[in-house]
Amino acid sequence: MDALEELEVWRRACRFSVNTFDVLAACREYAFRDQLVRSSLSVPSNIAEGYERRAVKERTQFLKIAKGSSGEARTQLLIGVEAGLLPRKRVLLLADEARHISRMIGGLIAYFERS
Repeated sequence: MDALEELEVWRRACRFSVNTFDVLAACREYAFRDQLVRSSLSVPSNIAEGYERRAVKERTQFLKIAKGSSGEARTQLLIGVEAGLLPRKRVLLLADEARHISRMIGGLIAYFERS
């Protein structure tokens, strides 16, 4: 398998985290911001940790955590918009990217479970 840095899903998840940091720059709801930062960082971090595991069961477990964190971050982004904490247009694009990343992770899980 290629290097972690060559995995498109990992690169997109890293970019998603950076973009989430950026959209949260003006947010003064610190508990909300902290939780969203944690969930967005969990996505690429767990992809990386799973990628480094040799056992398929361990690898897929970390990928499942990453997939769950993607859903968590998407939910928090949408709540932030509805609560008036975050800008709608940018956040809806981020939420859509989280959905896409989640599907990509699901495909990776399926790939590892088949092999």
